[in-house]
Amino acid sequence: MYCFSIVSYAQSKATSVDWKLGVALYTFSTASFPDQLAYADSASLKYVEGFVFAKAGKELQDSVLFRLSPSGLQHLKKQIADKGLKMESIYIIGGKTVADWKRDFDIAKAFGVKYVTAEPPRNLWNSVDSLAGAYGVKVALHNHWKGNSIYWHPDSLLAALEGHPNFAACPDLGHYPKSGINPILALKKLQGKIIGIHLKDIAEYNNNKLQDVPVGTGVIDFPAVFDELKSQNYKGYIMIERDTKEKPSNLSSVKQTVNFYYKTLSIPR
Repeated sequence: MYCFSIVSYAQSKATSVDWKLGVALYTFSTASFPDQLAYADSASLKYVEGFVFAKAGKELQDSVLFRLSPSGLQHLKKQIADKGLKMESIYIIGGKTVADWKRDFDIAKAFGVKYVTAEPPRNLWNSVDSLAGAYGVKVALHNHWKGNSIYWHPDSLLAALEGHPNFAACPDLGHYPKSGINPILALKKLQGKIIGIHLKDIAEYNNNKLQDVPVGTGVIDFPAVFDELKSQNYKGYIMIERDTKEKPSNLSSVKQTVNFYYKTLSIPR
């Protein structure tokens, strides 16, 4: 009886996950912010990751988020709460000056996020790290592919983390194969540094011209990805993201990904 309990506990622990599944609202970038929230809600997702260049909706003259007044931002924050959603991260673009980054950190503060996803230039690493410390948020460094991002390789991302205590990692799994990198090996290198993941798939390796495909239909071995995250005792965010713009929207493929996620992990919804 005692041995059975140990085995049962071990099996339960091995298959359990404590991840926050959501969607990066850039997936619905052709829609306004209120419609993006409606799509996320329709996909039965709880967490969303915003982006500062989204259109705010007709009530706010379709202004982009980074041009909104504090009251405009609070209006959108209320919309998130009214939908029962949580936005604990936002993608920010910053710019060439510290003032550009401060503008976006002000937006992050208004929404009350826990971290920002970003790609700060090398010459501003120290300044952006200091701002993150002052605002009490983490900066999750995000990768695109080789030639399009200084963070394309996990080693380059690790180099940016060195000496910057407020930096962390947000690996985009679908972008790594474009540079010939196995995303599982990237996750291994980034162990202990990851606070958010962009869940994305791609049709083949070493082709940066390709757009993504629905998760589970490309070359990435997601059962192995999930096993690796379990082995790391990962407890962060997993944000579904599509770059491809399907018509009328990406909602169908997001729902497909949600189903794939729960089926592959064999966990109840």
